Amino acid sequence: MRIYISSDMEGTAGVVDWEQCRPSGSEYGHYRELLLQEVNAAIEGAAAAGAREFLVNDSHSAMSNLRPDRLVHRARYLSGRHKPLYMMQGLDGSFDAVFFVSYHGSMSGAPATLSHTYNPRAIAEVRLNGVPSGEAGINALVALGRRVPIVLITGDDVTAAQIEPFCPGIRAAVVKSSVSRFAADSLHPEQAREVITQAADAAVRGLAEARLPAITLPATLTVRFRNADLAEMTTWLNGVDREDELTVTLRDDDPVRLYRTFVTLVLLTRGIAE
Repeated sequence: MRIYISSDMEGTAGVVDWEQCRPSGSEYGHYRELLLQEVNAAIEGAAAAGAREFLVNDSHSAMSNLRPDRLVHRARYLSGRHKPLYMMQGLDGSFDAVFFVSYHGSMSGAPATLSHTYNPRAIAEVRLNGVPSGEAGINALVALGRRVPIVLITGDDVTAAQIEPFCPGIRAAVVKSSVSRFAADSLHPEQAREVITQAADAAVRGLAEARLPAITLPATLTVRFRNADLAEMTTWLNGVDREDELTVTLRDDDPVRLYRTFVTLVLLTRGIAE
């Protein structure tokens, strides 16, 4: 049994500030260790349920946040910034399940700790088939295309609620409750790891009932930007249509191709985002 793990960082218990999850921050080393322990907790839970192979795709910031020698069960480690499939690089049909570890809420939803959707300087809102979506829902497009179910998400309570429309029945390990964008009530790290381990164990044991993401194809991503210049720039891409001054749409019957177009859009806008 093979498990694919996409790990972010903002959803880690105790993380509430950008400086805690940026390498330039004075406390980054401490919170980097907490993230590693939560990733390992997910691996341990899955291993207890019978999983034997793991690939961890480091998906936060420069994508080199984990210590590969500290990953348990000899998990493979995919790191580095230039990835064609970005947060979902390395996922293929050989995997049995996907875990999203330390994920966060969307830019436009309910108050969620360190909420953003790929690029907080450029993107104000993303909707997937008309439903507000964060990174988890957008990333589910690749899981659908590769035909692998997403069975676990860890992070705050808002993030757990936001993935539910796209992955009904997904198990959520809620390790903190969001108070605002920069405040949360977190479990003690040891308890957070226990919650993650138990949820991962249960998710793998329930694989027989797991289903692919519930995303109707062809799918449409509607992206609202923070200013009109950003929206205009994205129309340089084939398949991106202007809806109004701030909003564009992308539509495709291939979910992986749709995701790749979206990622290209995000990277393009970083050139002029404030």
